[in-house]
Amino acid sequence: MVQAKKAQRSSVVTSTGRAGSAMRASDYAALAQFRYQIRSFLAFSEAAAAEQGLTPTQHQALLGIKGFVRPGPATVGDVAKFLLIRHHSAVELINRIEKLGLVSRVADREDARRVHLKLTKKGEQKLQALSRKNLEELRRAASPALSRLLKSFGESSGV
Repeated sequence: MVQAKKAQRSSVVTSTGRAGSAMRASDYAALAQFRYQIRSFLAFSEAAAAEQGLTPTQHQALLGIKGFVRPGPATVGDVAKFLLIRHHSAVELINRIEKLGLVSRVADREDARRVHLKLTKKGEQKLQALSRKNLEELRRAASPALSRLLKSFGESSGV
């Protein structure tokens, strides 16, 4: 019994339920570097949003309205899903960015209970400026570093 527990501790159970090899130091280093690159990009993006007079969440909401939509215009529910927040929190967020003149609500022509969200011209301009900065940063710094990291994950896991 004691030997079985020791053997169990010495291996890692994978998502498939099979015992795999233990994590190597290079795996931890790659994961740490990956998380660092993500945080570095997020810090850059948050600072860029602040320069535009937006909170990071407001920026993400604008991005979600413009880019994270299923067929048709975005709804408050879509924003909640994109930001991983509750519906009522998304409503308050939309209220704040609507007051800033960045988004408008438009009633669905077929179902008046549904409200679509549309970026205003000012919202489009702010989002475009932020998106350009973010893409430049990804191309400049994050993309090469992330490519190297993803390659190291594949090498260390045998994928």
